[in-house]
Formats: sequence, structure tokens, C-alpha cells
Amino acid sequence: MRKPGAVRRVLFVCVENANRSQMAEAFARLHGGAAVEAFSAGSRPSGQVNPKAVAAMAELGYDLAAHASKSLDELDGQAFDAAVTMGCGDACPNVRARLREDWNIPDPKHLPPAEFRAVRDLIEAKVKALLARLETAAPQRVP
Repeated sequence: MRKPGAVRRVLFVCVENANRSQMAEAFARLHGGAAVEAFSAGSRPSGQVNPKAVAAMAELGYDLAAHASKSLDELDGQAFDAAVTMGCGDACPNVRARLREDWNIPDPKHLPPAEFRAVRDLIEAKVKALLARLETAAPQRVP
């Protein structure tokens, strides 16, 4: 069981930090509330969040336009409870994390809206499952 007041830190990584990792961060914020600090970053950030991702999240009432595409370098050695790559084989080995996962989620960048939404919904389901596992896991020191 989670120690009362313990906040879980989660990081989602993809190359551009423009679609998948941004939506995952948003879902972690939505579903984790005050119990989660969510971050996203990329090894080669695009500099902007994809307007398709902004539109897909707006359909669910989340303003992804307030997010910015960020570099892994900005995290400067921070430790996380979980670091998740989105299927792009990105640079999580450079991130200190207790749990590492690769979700192998297709890049929705060029998908039509219905398929983009399907990827969004897959990300939401995976984030919910991750948060549930972190909630019940005993806190550990990050290596």
C-alpha cells in the first residue's frame, strides 16, 4: 500500500514529445491527481505539441495546448518512480527510475482522426493501469 502523502513521479518519453508522451502525461495528471507528478520529454523534441493531439485531448476536456515539447536534458538527472517509453526505443536508460516500461504504441502523427483517437484511448488505458500498479506498490528508493 502507498505511504500516505507519498507522491509518485512518472515520466513518459518519445522522440519528439509531441503526441504520445504528451497525452500520457495529461492522462497521468487527470487520473493521478495530487498523488502523481507527471512529466514528458523527448530526445529530439519537435518544439511544439501536435495540433491533432491538442484536438484529441480537447474532446475529453483537457487543454493540451498549455503543454510544451520538452527535452530530456531539462530533467537534469531527476529520479522517477516510473519511466515509460512509448515504443520509439528512446533514451530512458539515461533516466533514473525504479520501474521502466516500453509500451510499443504506434506513432499517431500521420493517422486519420478515428485512428488517432484509438491510440489516445490506448494510452489512457495504459496510464490508468500503470497508476494502479504504482498505487499498490511499496515505495522504494530509486537507483
